Amino acid sequence: MTRVTGIGGVFFKAKDPKALGAWYKKHLGFDVQEWGGAAFAWKGPHNPEGVGTTIWSPFKADSDYFAPSTAPFMINLRVADLHALLKVLRSEGVNVVDKVDESEYGKFGWVIDPEGNKLELWQPPEGQ
Repeated sequence: MTRVTGIGGVFFKAKDPKALGAWYKKHLGFDVQEWGGAAFAWKGPHNPEGVGTTIWSPFKADSDYFAPSTAPFMINLRVADLHALLKVLRSEGVNVVDKVDESEYGKFGWVIDPEGNKLELWQPPEGQ
């Protein structure tokens, strides 16, 4: 079974996400969008056509999106089949958050690693 196929995004807390985004845009050339982050297109063995992105996005320091983790970051990992992977992870004793979100952006689930870091698992929509 294919598990993780790549990094879908890097999310982290910042004191001033807007100012930080402007710094990354000015000094490192990030194409920071109105929503506050940047998307980097990529190719790879699981994606030879290069369809897909890795997201870079700062969040407000008081965001609770990473809860229950107290870490100031969260990594989004691309997966091939979210529901199948969550089932396997549960059977392996992994701390799986009892929630799955499905939308036009794909399917999202979460696990907590042994050090308390929340990881977002993302199955992109078909074609991405």
